[in-house]
Amino acid sequence: MTHSRTVELEGHIIDSGMLQQVMGTVMDLGGNFNVEQFDVGVHKEEETYCRMDVFADDEGTLKEIVHELHQLGANLTDPVDAKLVAAPADQVVPTGFYSTTNHPTQVRHGGAWLDVENIEMDCAIVIEETESGTRAYTKVLNAIDEGDLVVTDEAGIRVDPPERPRDSSGPFGFMQGGVSSERPSESLIRQVADALTETKENGGKVLVVAGPALIHAGAGDDLARLVREGYIDMISAGNGFATHDIERGLYGTSLGMDMETMEHPRKGHKHHIYTISEVIRAGGIAEAVDDGLITSGVMYECIQNDVPYVLAGSIRDDGPLPDTITDAVEAQNAIREQAHEADMVLMLSTLLHSVAVGNCLSSTTKVVCVDINPATVTQLLDRGSSQAIGMVTDIGTFVPSLADKVLDDA
Repeated sequence: MTHSRTVELEGHIIDSGMLQQVMGTVMDLGGNFNVEQFDVGVHKEEETYCRMDVFADDEGTLKEIVHELHQLGANLTDPVDAKLVAAPADQVVPTGFYSTTNHPTQVRHGGAWLDVENIEMDCAIVIEETESGTRAYTKVLNAIDEGDLVVTDEAGIRVDPPERPRDSSGPFGFMQGGVSSERPSESLIRQVADALTETKENGGKVLVVAGPALIHAGAGDDLARLVREGYIDMISAGNGFATHDIERGLYGTSLGMDMETMEHPRKGHKHHIYTISEVIRAGGIAEAVDDGLITSGVMYECIQNDVPYVLAGSIRDDGPLPDTITDAVEAQNAIREQAHEADMVLMLSTLLHSVAVGNCLSSTTKVVCVDINPATVTQLLDRGSSQAIGMVTDIGTFVPSLADKVLDDA
């Protein structure tokens, strides 16, 4: 007995490769398809529509195929309400709960489509009745409360992945995903600068995700300039980034290396722990700025210009600084709040923080990931942040050049 469901795709599905992915997925998973309707957009502004029947030999295989197609943006045609099941206990989701993508998503409830708030990947969707109406929003699994009405299965859900129209012009036109170390760096940095400037001019927020290598490479002053001039709205980093940024101001070193001579002074390897102890003595970074201990650097500019930051701790941290969030769940939630506010994200030479922030972002958020190691940018894309573009280049060259292009045109 053959089992079937009907799905539809709409948009720039040819240019974006979505149609090819859907057909390939069906066949790779052991199914077949029959195209019922195919209306091709003949002009670059026109969208294409495709409706197809998907077949499989058993219900289990069909369900797996439909699940994978749904992640790609192929939606079921039958407009039924989503199935809701109450969570049986705190942090326990119902069996078969719908696990979100990072794409804009809608849920059908009471015959109407609701936009899912704060969309991010690998979450549950909860429907809640409030005084102002019904809302649908994401919850991470550890935030689920007993009795939450959780969406299950794929029926009654629509996903809308970002597309790649034929004409991708404007400052964000270059952001089509992918990684390359052979793109002309100067022209690409110019485009990133234009995108950053346009984001700010449109009232958007820019989040920087920074690793300690940025300080080691000598780019701290230029990032500090961007913070001071109002082009950076939030910073997400770790204990190491803040420590070495402050260490540079106190001792002229980063991880014990003199930033001017590139030499390792006597006892330089202890400078980072001395730095941490002095900030602890002051009571925190803001207090150390107020006391006149910290007088320059990225963290200094954040305090002076009221730019919020999240320092998420790790098992490797020395100290850590008092501002470092050592509870992993608390740190995730703080990162999540920043990610949901961001309109553009610059991920600068940090693998773990880039992936962590990327997991919390909607696929509509503009993302630029820069690292000398191609594994960083490819892993970010592999984890699902397909909207990101990756630049494999020296962070010590990229940030100063970006700052010059942004600030010289201001």
